[in-house]
Amino acid sequence: VQLVESGGDLVQPGGSLRLSCTASGFTFSTYPMNWYRQTLGKEREWVAGIISTGGTTYYADSVKGRFIISRDNAKNTVYLQMNSLKPEDTAVYYCKPPQIASWGQGTQVTVSS
Repeated sequence: VQLVESGGDLVQPGGSLRLSCTASGFTFSTYPMNWYRQTLGKEREWVAGIISTGGTTYYADSVKGRFIISRDNAKNTVYLQMNSLKPEDTAVYYCKPPQIASWGQGTQVTVSS
């Protein structure tokens, strides 16, 4: 299993970013996918989830209305569109199917003026 996150960057408050996660080593189209984030010294937290077909999505209260999760099963890729970013969104972001233990390297998002 390989999970490669990308798209993280330094962005000003109120800005937007789109994260990507490309997966391999399992049948991507049959697995739900989640995005998580972790800040130094804190536990990793769940941010958003999407079912295998992409038809249903779920969000943590802290990002609801600002983040959008989507997927392209033909590209084995899941996305996280992040809008109206806040300093408290600063974290390393990871993607993973809930049933698989492996983590990728993550991608750093920093929201700061």
